[in-house]
Amino acid sequence: MAQGALAASFAVSGTHFQVSSGKLTSSGLASYVHTDRDADGRGHPVALLGIGRASLADICQSARVRTPVGTVVFKLTAGGRAGPVRADSLVIDGEDLVGDARFGTAQIGRDAATLDAVPGVHGRRGAFGLQAGDISVAGVKSHAWSATGGNFRLNGLRVSVSLDGPTCF
Repeated sequence: MAQGALAASFAVSGTHFQVSSGKLTSSGLASYVHTDRDADGRGHPVALLGIGRASLADICQSARVRTPVGTVVFKLTAGGRAGPVRADSLVIDGEDLVGDARFGTAQIGRDAATLDAVPGVHGRRGAFGLQAGDISVAGVKSHAWSATGGNFRLNGLRVSVSLDGPTCF
């Protein structure tokens, strides 16, 4: 978890999930390489992405989860016609991020301990980091281990669980 970014420190579940959005915009981005640990102590290398004030045109999050009745898909959707999803101090621990991006005032290769574009999101001294004053990413697709945020506003929230149902992508 981001050092000092949020008071949430937890072991990841061991199940990664998909996240997609038609468009993400934000003031502030800070990122560095990090390792998440699951309850068994296994490490999962991630790019920790700290996003200041985000607006997402729509969002889909899905995970395949084994249960006694078979594999189910847990799926959360929001936004779209209901209005944008908003998040403050969003931290995503992701394996990848795909989309068409624009970074404003980018600083790539900055020492991760000195990142200041998103309050509280910084890494170890000497570690590789990057940050930007603002970002816009269209066609977002990501595999992540965790996502936390200070505040979420999920217009049009829908949560579903289905046996072997469709995932986000």
